[in-house]
Amino acid sequence: MRVGVKVTLDQSKIEGIEDVQRQALDMTAEAVLTDIITSGYVPKDKGELERSGHVNVSQLAQGIAFIVFDTPYARRLYWNPQYNFRTDKNPNARGKWMEPYHTEGQKKEWVIETFGKFVDMLLRQRGLIK
Repeated sequence: MRVGVKVTLDQSKIEGIEDVQRQALDMTAEAVLTDIITSGYVPKDKGELERSGHVNVSQLAQGIAFIVFDTPYARRLYWNPQYNFRTDKNPNARGKWMEPYHTEGQKKEWVIETFGKFVDMLLRQRGLIK
């Protein structure tokens, strides 16, 4: 017995799904930035470092989003966790404040779940899934 199968791909739907992935990545990066700031991980004196945080989506087409803290001293504070950071304004202030989001289980899982929720929401909004 021989069975023939013909598969036709709808390129516009595939492009829609790819667009959803990029948009969900952008939304996830914004959510991570907000969580970093509200969790009090960023060292804070006057708040300039915290306010400098933003999402760079210049490589979003390649599936890359950057969370950037852009002050002259951001790199020095980030890479020197041995500093005695004040915790009166941000109780969890520390160097390497991004580490929990890609190494520690709970925050890493939160990022993955958040991305998945955004993908699901956007796919439903666009009618790509029911």
